[in-house]
Amino acid sequence: MSTTTTISSEAKEDIEELHEKIGAFHLGTIPEERFKAFRLTRGVYGQRQQGVQMLRIKLPYGKVTPDQLRVISNIADEYTNGNLHLTTRQNIQLHHIPLDDTPQICERLERVGVTLREACGNTVRNVTASPLAGVDPEEPFDVTPYAHEVFQYFLRNPICQDMGRKIKIAFSSSELDEAFTYIHDFGFIPKVKSGIRGFKVLVGGGLGAQTFFGQVAYDFLPEEKLIPFIEAGLRVFDRHGERERRHKARLKFLVDPKKGLGLDGFLRLVDEEYKALADQVHPVAHEESDYPVLKRPHSNYKIQDKETFEKWRRINVVEQKQKGFYAVKIKVPLGNISSLVARKVALIAEAYASKDIRITINQGLLFRFVNKESLPALYASLNELGLANPGFDTLADVTSCPGTDTCALGVTNSTQLATELERVIKEEYPHLIDESQIKIKISGCMNSCGQHMIANIGFHGSSIKNGDRVVPAMQVVIGGGIEPDHQGYIAEKVIKIPTKRIPDVVRTLLDDYEANAEETEYFNQYFRREGKKYFYELLKPLADLSEIKDDEFQDWGNTEEFVPEVGVGECAGVMLDLVDTILADAKERIEWANEDFEKQKWANAIYHSYSAFVIGAKALLLSKDIQCNTHKGIIDDFQLHFSDESAFPIAESFEQEVLKINRYAPNQAFAKSYLEEASAFIKQVFLFRSQEAQTAEKLVISNHYKA
Repeated sequence: MSTTTTISSEAKEDIEELHEKIGAFHLGTIPEERFKAFRLTRGVYGQRQQGVQMLRIKLPYGKVTPDQLRVISNIADEYTNGNLHLTTRQNIQLHHIPLDDTPQICERLERVGVTLREACGNTVRNVTASPLAGVDPEEPFDVTPYAHEVFQYFLRNPICQDMGRKIKIAFSSSELDEAFTYIHDFGFIPKVKSGIRGFKVLVGGGLGAQTFFGQVAYDFLPEEKLIPFIEAGLRVFDRHGERERRHKARLKFLVDPKKGLGLDGFLRLVDEEYKALADQVHPVAHEESDYPVLKRPHSNYKIQDKETFEKWRRINVVEQKQKGFYAVKIKVPLGNISSLVARKVALIAEAYASKDIRITINQGLLFRFVNKESLPALYASLNELGLANPGFDTLADVTSCPGTDTCALGVTNSTQLATELERVIKEEYPHLIDESQIKIKISGCMNSCGQHMIANIGFHGSSIKNGDRVVPAMQVVIGGGIEPDHQGYIAEKVIKIPTKRIPDVVRTLLDDYEANAEETEYFNQYFRREGKKYFYELLKPLADLSEIKDDEFQDWGNTEEFVPEVGVGECAGVMLDLVDTILADAKERIEWANEDFEKQKWANAIYHSYSAFVIGAKALLLSKDIQCNTHKGIIDDFQLHFSDESAFPIAESFEQEVLKINRYAPNQAFAKSYLEEASAFIKQVFLFRSQEAQTAEKLVISNHYKA
């Protein structure tokens, strides 16, 4: 992502379209749900507070330059409360943004090479990667160019603009799996085999209410097959993935061996898609991380508190694979950094490090290419900002989503609890500040934005009924994360405890571990040795409500009694409900197909034509109250229910006609004929619908538009 002063034509179209859609929404000429689906793909997300939006800034693999950080800070000052929130998916989020301001913000970000496109919605979300990628001594090679190519290739790609649900992709730099590939839809770990670069591939992982462990699709996939595999996999997900029940619409359910296709079934369909891809192989340039212009070492700086400095250096500094350079890890409490501090961070990076700053998966920052001689001066500069606290990514570095601060789905407050737990560790367990093999993570609800299910000790927001009153609570989970043998684990639910007692939960667990674990026994090993029942009994006294105090009916950071107020989140995208709205979508796909055909983007034109076929068929099925839950189901049902309709002679062989898409290579001739067939079909659909509407106008319930 380079600094620029120009905006691409695609980005200009995005900004203009956002401005137009906002105007149409205000005029009432576009349904609210349809507008919501649109704005989500532009990174504009509703929040708990009415009338304002959260803006999610998409930063592939967490890279942000000092110039970009300054621009984001300036935007935070001018349009919102001046806070930048660093997320577990290496994005930056700004909150309390007025909707009408979003096009101007988009333009300013695009001028420095930053996009909001597809940061939310049913799209390919931000591609994450190990923050040390490119400088990691353990890595076989730098995965950064591959993560960036995946981001670029699928940005605005028609196959992933309107999927059943979101797709999350991660690259780890080594087998240590610091990017947690095993909880992603697609996860990639670099390997070298006989001198050839490639990846171990995991598919179908995911957190949320039902956590799935990613399955190994390939032990070794050659690098040039990376993009084609993802594209083919997305096409299968788009066609066969669930859409009616959005809580079942993730890739993890499609590859589930019990109720889905299973991994073998999924990979068989992936193989069938390759012929239709524009690129059978897709080479990626081997660009290693650029060495920065060597800065003059700040070797004359004298540290006053050498003991604190040495503790910081031991925990927060790591030597890079590039000898003589160091990466510096910066602990950012709750991932929140003010615009004022962020601007100073940009200046510090320019003075002591490279311009490649990385946002880390635990909501911190990483400087790269720091001279050893400059570490004391860098430490002092960070210390002035309160950013030199030791304990990065340790027990003392608690990860937390925003919870009820801003999220409509939040059940309980996660940020105030995280702050309290960090205080407990710092004051009561100072000897564990450098404990890097026990992590605490908190989510405000079960959806796991705080990644509690991959924590050694995790919590998610909940509540407990106590007579006529409700107690804010946390579900305690134990035993997740990456272990010393590089194996990933999913945490187990143990017990639900009032949230005000969670500090005592942590105290109890740590005291028990220190007293009873065997020497060198890892926390999760201790958990598995003793078993879930042991820990349930250990924590059970804290769940006793017989002598509950009045303040325990109040959540952290609140003085009023807790009342569950869970809104409707937008994590899963949006579904629409009017047949006519759906038909407008089909017409729009034909327009997009024609535009891409004129640009000689044959594969894109073909996929838009395919989408038009499916959406048009869906509209007519819904007009007959026939439930739609997958693209493949729509194709089959249209052939079944409309084969007797004289208006649709194509219906008798509808599957064969539509699925030509994966039988022919994408070229001009096929794109032209397929687009003509789709256009003719949509014209006939509109004619049929108008004749039908003269007889009876029907509103279809919202559940049915999810395909």
